[in-house]
Amino acid sequence: MDSPGNSSASEASPYGRYEPRYSEEDDDVDLAYFLPRGQVRLVQGGGETSLQLIHTLSDSDDDNDSPWEGRLGDRYNPPVDSNPDTRELECNEIKTQVELATGQLGSNKIVQEHSFPRMLHQRERGLCHHGSFSPGERSRVVSHFLPNYLSFTDSYFHKAFCGVYSKDGQIFMSACQDQTIRLYDCRYGCFHKFKSIKARDVGWSVLDVAFTPDGNHFLYSSWSDYIHICNIYGEGDTHTALDLRPDQHSFIVFSIAVSSDGREVLGGANNGCLYIFDREQNRRVLQMESHDNDVNAVAFADTSSHILFSGGDDAICKVWDRRTMREDDPKPVGALAGHRDGITFIDSKGDARYLITNSKDQTIKLWDIRRFSGREGMEASRQAAIQEYWDYRWQQVPKKAWQKLKLPGDSSVMTYRGHGVLHTLIRCRFSPAHSTGQRYIYSGCSTGKVVIYDLLSGQIVKKLSSHKACVRDVSWHPFEQKIVSSSWDGNLRLWQYRPIEYFREDLLDSEDCPTTTPPYNSYGAYSSSQ
Repeated sequence: MDSPGNSSASEASPYGRYEPRYSEEDDDVDLAYFLPRGQVRLVQGGGETSLQLIHTLSDSDDDNDSPWEGRLGDRYNPPVDSNPDTRELECNEIKTQVELATGQLGSNKIVQEHSFPRMLHQRERGLCHHGSFSPGERSRVVSHFLPNYLSFTDSYFHKAFCGVYSKDGQIFMSACQDQTIRLYDCRYGCFHKFKSIKARDVGWSVLDVAFTPDGNHFLYSSWSDYIHICNIYGEGDTHTALDLRPDQHSFIVFSIAVSSDGREVLGGANNGCLYIFDREQNRRVLQMESHDNDVNAVAFADTSSHILFSGGDDAICKVWDRRTMREDDPKPVGALAGHRDGITFIDSKGDARYLITNSKDQTIKLWDIRRFSGREGMEASRQAAIQEYWDYRWQQVPKKAWQKLKLPGDSSVMTYRGHGVLHTLIRCRFSPAHSTGQRYIYSGCSTGKVVIYDLLSGQIVKKLSSHKACVRDVSWHPFEQKIVSSSWDGNLRLWQYRPIEYFREDLLDSEDCPTTTPPYNSYGAYSSSQ
């Protein structure tokens, strides 16, 4: 759930706060969900037994003193797992895959044992395999040059919600709570804004964005019955509304994905349903019940677009086969259970086998869809999620969330701890295959950091610290060592590698090491033009 609240008895003000709407519908409001979580205040109404919903806290509240501003990070230090349990990963094929892709398995001893100058010298002498480094060996070399330097910042007057690179890395797209989508030209090493588009039919904020496979259009979703698609190139902006025709009044699409042929658009919504819109038929072709509560995350498993994933507030990740999905018989091909709280994001490795999920239980989990969970695991996750009586959007993380004990039936391959998931649906992703061999998992963090994990060891290898509020989205350039972080402090930051001798005081391995990229604006960030 990434919304102020799902109540039909209130309406969003321009400031994201929910104001009272008094009508006969008030008596029908189901408060069972909100009361245990402290999300509502109740006051006595006209009669002795009359109660009215007067306010639901929103994670887009404009009160600067409110924890909704995403500034709880300075009061929360996510515990780091100093000894991750790698037993399941050690006997899984992904270990061999990553080691091969990163030159750690079967690589030349020259690469493994010598310094970079010695490696280059040996290559010049023709002692490397086929006279040059293999792709895995190149990834191994590149792994020593992870982004560590803040090279560019663009500042907005509202929270940045989404930020992703296109598949070819030539465009970066940013979505902000000011209802503006900004496009940046990333060709030839630059990062230059070339277009700003005003989003339409936006309630509260743009919540998710996606590029079409051909790179000519993008899609965005919000608190709306529609997913919108808009052109990237050309003089005018052509917005096309894809009507999902939901069955409820207050409707939100939290997550969207596009099939590899660009024909189908997948969406996950707050009514527990998956939606599929066929662009050729220009109509919704599927509305299917999938989860017990909000569907926060959806993703396709690979370029075939046959297998897809969904994750929700029921703490379950479900695996679906598009060829067998039916509205009257919504049965997944399998489920992945082990989280204790709702799932906020899903990223596929792109091989139709492995995926990662970020969760409100403050962990990332790595999954193998050849290892589905049984009934025991699914029930354990469901019960754990039901028993979570705290709200991650505005309350502190309870200490019980820090426990390492696995739930019965947890089928995950690996669990990663050390980042914070508060306030909003924070994203995590695999690092690019081309430059890193997908050796890393990186995530936004409620403490304003970008956290990079080693996939094989579970250890944190890098923290990029500069934001004043939670980092909701992160995106690694598909071919270059660049990471962009999008934060609720209104800043978009581009991180690159820079040799330590050039900026020793700016190296961000240490959490208390300041950034010194001049000139600073009032937000403490180097600013380009709006």
